[in-house]
Amino acid sequence: MPAATDEKALIEQIQQGNEAAFTEFVKRYQEKVYWTARRIVGDHDSADDVTQEVFIKVYGALKEFRGEASVFTWLYRITVNVSLNYKRKKRIRDFFSIDELFESPDNTEDLPDVVVEKDETKKLIEEAIQQLPEKQRAVFVMRYYDELTYEEISKILHTSVGGLKANYFHALKKIGVFLKSHGAKTSDI
Repeated sequence: MPAATDEKALIEQIQQGNEAAFTEFVKRYQEKVYWTARRIVGDHDSADDVTQEVFIKVYGALKEFRGEASVFTWLYRITVNVSLNYKRKKRIRDFFSIDELFESPDNTEDLPDVVVEKDETKKLIEEAIQQLPEKQRAVFVMRYYDELTYEEISKILHTSVGGLKANYFHALKKIGVFLKSHGAKTSDI
């Protein structure tokens, strides 16, 4: 059976709910997905995370797959998008790790001055977010905290994806400038 026909039969079996067919699909494409992700995200653990996320997305999406593109082209596009989103989220979190600041200081090893500094920085971040123009604030909150995709935000706000990306970028930049102008060390954030 030629590969294209074999792929089509495998997809049809998955669409009919055959779990073994999906397992076969994963075995067939897992290595290609992993190495595509690895080249984009740069390390083994991240590539594993991306690979798992890709197949979770694919599992739901295969039911709607119509075959307009080859399976691998479709899978490759999903892998690249998931990898880029993963890398973007990681870069933002590494640069601008707000999450730690919103956790309650239950670590008894933290010195009182460190706890106070974190609380002050958390307040500055909240103040910086409130200073943003309404649309930038909305985009920032939906993108960073709610982790919505630009496409989802676009549907909610009835705005172009490009405009949303610009709003998010400007919001991040303004928050960083606000924090620096108030003496917060962005390396600690």
